[in-house]
Amino acid sequence: MRYGIVILPEYRWPQAAPLWRRAEDYGFDHAWTYDHLAWRSLADGPWFGTVPTLTAASMVTSRIQLGTFVASPNFRHPVSFVRDVLSLDDISAGRFLLGVGSGGTGFDSTVLGEDTLSPPRLVARLGEFLELLDRLLTEDDVSYAGDYFTAVHARTRPGCLHTPRLPMVVAANGPKSLRLAARFGQGWATTGAGGHDSTQQWWRGIAELTTRFDDIIAQDGGEPATIDRYLSLDSAGPFALSSAEYFTDAVGRAAELGFTDVVTHWPRATGVYAGDEAVLDKIASDHLSAR
Repeated sequence: MRYGIVILPEYRWPQAAPLWRRAEDYGFDHAWTYDHLAWRSLADGPWFGTVPTLTAASMVTSRIQLGTFVASPNFRHPVSFVRDVLSLDDISAGRFLLGVGSGGTGFDSTVLGEDTLSPPRLVARLGEFLELLDRLLTEDDVSYAGDYFTAVHARTRPGCLHTPRLPMVVAANGPKSLRLAARFGQGWATTGAGGHDSTQQWWRGIAELTTRFDDIIAQDGGEPATIDRYLSLDSAGPFALSSAEYFTDAVGRAAELGFTDVVTHWPRATGVYAGDEAVLDKIASDHLSAR
């Protein structure tokens, strides 16, 4: 099992830098930040840019992988975003993980004055976003005409450090987006399907999603084991870092379902993801340093 942690981009850099260094010192395999312009209950508080945050994080770490959890088509265009992606790939010496999702229906979807898309259109836009990003990261001089994005002779040198391109982790919870994850992703990330009334029901939904994802890959003639699987443990029930015992149980369940990676959030003092950093210390000792 590999372990990841999300550090929200809400801290001024003198407070944020030590968190990213500690994530690496603890032994986490990857560290992430959100790609939003504002987010839910924290919209009235401080919030910093995703790309500058990850760039700075790459300069104070040397081993840990760094990623977007997840990049949003709500306010990004693949042609301009690919310049940020290539820069992060280069500055981090190939440690960047490009997490991509469909974009939500909250603040990010309305702040630019555009209409909120229906779920089917969100997935259709995600398909175009991934298709164009894939081309931009593997080709130079790309032209593309879709319903949501257009490119005209887009230049993309110098290209990725990886061959054929850097890894993409596609967030998907529904049938159509799962198919996109199978097509474009070197990893699949999930928060589970919505509508659950209990933690047990959420876990049952996760099991159903993994079976569905396996079936989709098999239908396309692929091998399920070739795609890494990332589970966000904080999407239902208690915060995963509410106790070391709860975290250990959740990791065990994720492993039984075939997940290769689990992701939790850095404990905050109050509100969402509120927790005790002593639990994080305990988890690092029990799960990370013991490897």
